[in-house]
Amino acid sequence: MDIREYEELLKEMTGIIKEAVHVVDAGGRSIIYNQAMANLEETRREEVLGTLFADTFSNIPKEESTMLNALRYGEATMNKQQTYLNKYGKEITTVNSTIPVNVDGKTVAAVEIARDITDIKNMSNTILELQEESIKPKKTEHQGIKHYNFADIIGEDPEFVKLVDSAKKASQNRASVFIYGETGTGKELFAQSIHYDGSRKNKPFLAQNCAALPASLLEGILFGTAKGGFTGAVDRAGLFEQASGGTLLLDEISAMPYDLQSKLLRVLQEDYIRRLGGMKDVPVDVRIIATVNEKPEILIEKGALRKDLYYRLGIVNLDLPPLRERREDIPVLAHRLLEKQSRRFKKKISGFSENALGKLQSHDYPGNIRELENIIIAAVSMADEESLLDAEHIILPAGLYQKPGKKDMTTRDNNGIEKMKGKSLSDHLGTIEKELIREAMEKTKGNVSRAADMLGISRQLLQHKLKK
Repeated sequence: MDIREYEELLKEMTGIIKEAVHVVDAGGRSIIYNQAMANLEETRREEVLGTLFADTFSNIPKEESTMLNALRYGEATMNKQQTYLNKYGKEITTVNSTIPVNVDGKTVAAVEIARDITDIKNMSNTILELQEESIKPKKTEHQGIKHYNFADIIGEDPEFVKLVDSAKKASQNRASVFIYGETGTGKELFAQSIHYDGSRKNKPFLAQNCAALPASLLEGILFGTAKGGFTGAVDRAGLFEQASGGTLLLDEISAMPYDLQSKLLRVLQEDYIRRLGGMKDVPVDVRIIATVNEKPEILIEKGALRKDLYYRLGIVNLDLPPLRERREDIPVLAHRLLEKQSRRFKKKISGFSENALGKLQSHDYPGNIRELENIIIAAVSMADEESLLDAEHIILPAGLYQKPGKKDMTTRDNNGIEKMKGKSLSDHLGTIEKELIREAMEKTKGNVSRAADMLGISRQLLQHKLKK
């Protein structure tokens, strides 16, 4: 197979793959320019093929062109962000990998594979602009996003109360905080409370989900960019500079690339940042609160979280329990959420029936408090003129609600419970509930606390049911 046949083969291959590919020969003339690249750069293929790269993309300074540097100096560039103007003057942002092709020590071609991130780049710029806008003084105190503090955290479970007390103490200093909790346990609620109940409450509180942006943009979002740092870069402050004096919440920090975690560690140690592509050190005073939704030791073992970064961030550790481990708090949470949603939907619902509360407390809530709130929203929105929500209003997610045992619910054995045909659902649930309470009290020999634990309800609720 001669050179021309190889070239035709490559053209056919690049024509069917999804990646954007551009190949120039030793003279800088485009010999392969597939449709994916044409779509990315919004340029017609026939206007690029056979032309000199430097002429077609004259808007890219020659010294900044990864393609020309690959030809001239044999430099390979991997995953580099570039912002440039296409042939028609439209701004394009890509992440490029450019590789020189060497034969017998001589560079005979350069291959560039690109990925379009124009929309993501625009989104990241918008994020930074909105963040800048959000930390400007507001005309009235009612403008802006709702801020949460410790008064919004609900719970009476003794261990949970201790956790809240620890968070309150942490709010009075600038030590880094590491929060672990399953999805929906209220990690950001704790983070905001630590900020807005602390000495930094009048300074910015900024949050960034580390899983929401590609690695190529996250570094610029955090540390900012310097003009000339990469093609199309402009001087722009990142979140660290914007949040200086305040708090920066890094949500899902384990999604941050490993090498970027090392740069973050250096910032935490030295209290200054350097913008992407810049040479100047910028001092910053930022309190970091980091969150994860998997246990830190598992993330470290999987290589998703640097151990040294974890130890640096975990000066104060908060381990938020899932809702299934604080079932006594379900009634108080449910009532608070009911008040909120009743106002929202303009309903006059004052509470729950015993059966409804029992059903709510029987669920394991894999989605935690967020799932409980969704269940309450659904119940309130679908209720008519009821003053109380009953068990029939509480619709638990399909396949997640565990029924109490596998017995036939139309009959009950051992205790001589009669068949329940013709009775309402509430009657059925009431009868089942009575038997379960009776069995629990018998097994615990009348110990109310142990029986409540066995039933997964609070001691106060069980006492109420026993009196009833």
